[in-house]
Amino acid sequence: MNYVFLDGEFVTEEKAMISVYDHGFLYGDGVFEGIRAYNGLIFKLDEHIDRLYDSAKAISLNISMTKAEIKKAIIETVRKNELKNAYIRPVVSRGKGAMGLNPVNCEKPTVVIIVTKIKVLDEKVYSEGLKAIVTSTRRSMPHMLNPRLKTCNYLVNILAKLEATNAGVSEAVMLNTNGYVTEGTADNIFIVKNNTVYTPPCYAGILKGITRDTLINILKESGLKLKEELFTPFEVYTADECFITGTAVGLASIVNLDGREIADGKPGPVASMARKKLEELMAQEGAKIY
Repeated sequence: MNYVFLDGEFVTEEKAMISVYDHGFLYGDGVFEGIRAYNGLIFKLDEHIDRLYDSAKAISLNISMTKAEIKKAIIETVRKNELKNAYIRPVVSRGKGAMGLNPVNCEKPTVVIIVTKIKVLDEKVYSEGLKAIVTSTRRSMPHMLNPRLKTCNYLVNILAKLEATNAGVSEAVMLNTNGYVTEGTADNIFIVKNNTVYTPPCYAGILKGITRDTLINILKESGLKLKEELFTPFEVYTADECFITGTAVGLASIVNLDGREIADGKPGPVASMARKKLEELMAQEGAKIY
């Protein structure tokens, strides 16, 4: 039996209900985070909560709990579900309000914390890599709906994922309106060329991923040269390696994009090294659950 934290109480998932007038349901008006518990530790909990509150502030949503309170609630929810390895989803919506876009009549935010068993990808994905396409669905630019906001409105990502599914591949690479690579549907992207690692800068229109930042530090500490700069699909097609990172996926290689094999069509040495170090870090660092 799974338990959900809902506005200060633990309820079973069958009884975890919100109002149909909640603006998170009606308009996608809310923010969320995706957090991972690994071997009894919640990885980068502080950083995820900081980003949750930054997203909330940017949309003028006042979370009714302090950071300390919500972190405590997250840990208690994982304990309640007796898990050591888990995917954690805190969601804060605008709350119940009158019909119409204006949120001023919403009574109070709705706070939900969902914890489930982490669905780790098949080991074959990591050993053989993923196929992907460049999607026609474009990422919004920062002057539109800034992708750094992790809001409950994920329709752009969903449409890109549907394109990938319909094409028979695992992932989609999204471009911005200027044709530069931004990210995948739920992950950041890196390429390697001539022993230099490249990843799109935040101003390209990406979510500033927690795992992305962790990986940047790992790569730099490993002595690799890393540049945050713009690149196009051409640079991905002709790269020595390409890999994606995110809370759920960890690190996985893209070995084929739009039917073009990347290098020899296999995960490369930089990805293999970085994945190993990332998993070692996740097993050693984090907020203790028990």
